[in-house]
Amino acid sequence: MIQRITALRALALPLVLTMGSLAAHAATDTALLAAAEKAQPELIESLRQMVLIESGSADVKGLAQMAQLLETRLKAQGFTTERVKTTTGAGADIVIGRLQGTGRAKIMLQAHMDTVYGSGILNSQGYKVDGNRIYGPGIADDKGGIAVILHGLALLQQRGWKDFAQITVMFNPDEEVGSIGSGELISQLADQHDVVLSCEPTAAKSVAKNEAVLTGASGATRIDMEVTGKASHAGAAPQLGRNALLELSHQMVQNRDVYKSIPGVQLNWTLSQAGTVRNQIPEKALASADVRTTLPGAAEKLQSTLQQMANTQKLIPDTETRVSLLGGRPPYQGGVKAKALAEKAQSIYQELNRTLDIVPMTGGATDAAFAARSDKAAVIESLGLAGWGYHAKDEYIEVDSIVPRLYLMARMLIELGQGR
Repeated sequence: MIQRITALRALALPLVLTMGSLAAHAATDTALLAAAEKAQPELIESLRQMVLIESGSADVKGLAQMAQLLETRLKAQGFTTERVKTTTGAGADIVIGRLQGTGRAKIMLQAHMDTVYGSGILNSQGYKVDGNRIYGPGIADDKGGIAVILHGLALLQQRGWKDFAQITVMFNPDEEVGSIGSGELISQLADQHDVVLSCEPTAAKSVAKNEAVLTGASGATRIDMEVTGKASHAGAAPQLGRNALLELSHQMVQNRDVYKSIPGVQLNWTLSQAGTVRNQIPEKALASADVRTTLPGAAEKLQSTLQQMANTQKLIPDTETRVSLLGGRPPYQGGVKAKALAEKAQSIYQELNRTLDIVPMTGGATDAAFAARSDKAAVIESLGLAGWGYHAKDEYIEVDSIVPRLYLMARMLIELGQGR
């Protein structure tokens, strides 16, 4: 599994624009703020319903429940909906909703239904409210993002907002495994829109001083290294074997820092497997590495370098090593258009007397990369709720981020609809 985001801010250098560097902000939309406050209990109930559906990336049954729930919610808001099967992977459905308006802007909103957690996780990590925190598997990453989309749109529909040409909502079921069956569709849909608002979480107060939006992220892919040796009896004739495990270990140790000589790439070996029984010299050994990229072509250069080292710097004679690069997400590089969107978001947060940071790069990976791949749409990330513990024990969201994030989503849509 691609370890997408341990934190949207953990490996980032925040670009914080001071309030004086921005134009004077608009007055608070008090009616919208009051509506967001009124909507908070409903959003929390939506979170509870979604958290109680286990929807790991391989849990087709749970993902089907999520898809049904979200399709029903979209239809209730007037969207026409469709289900699209992922092109590969577990075979779950992508949910797409479309709503026509009377304006000119074409806006896409995206979040993901799947989590990293296996079946039965609710037995040990259930839904729990504790003060300003609500706990539950996937509650921040990314069921909080789904809730912001659904309830943010509901706020605007209550006031009869139709100042857009089309709103498209896309919920995919495989983000946590690299969007292997939905990435191309994300790119295709994004290219049909002016703006994409992606709703991964922002970091909680225990981690970051301020909430943030994201304008850049590493790409994520995988490299496999497979060694073929020769089996033999480990006790009676070990010298007749060619130990694939030893050769694999040698290669991983000698190449662990080679990425430092290749711009725009990071390598970490994270999985390995060798042998089938204790008393046999292993004939096969396989390791997989998590690879992060910030420059196009960097992963391919790394693969070539690793293969050359394996061919020329062996420990065990007569072994063969094959290095394979598996597809993944490209880097997310939002550029000038994303920066302009992020500054708009900052200005909106100032209406609430809150500070919003702009994070230009993180070591995680995001579906915003697929949306921004062609650079046709302006794409911004991290419009979900504030939280922490993603991919770990006791994942949570902060309750006091709900109203500001709902306000931000709704005000962003209003501004985009007005062409500002």
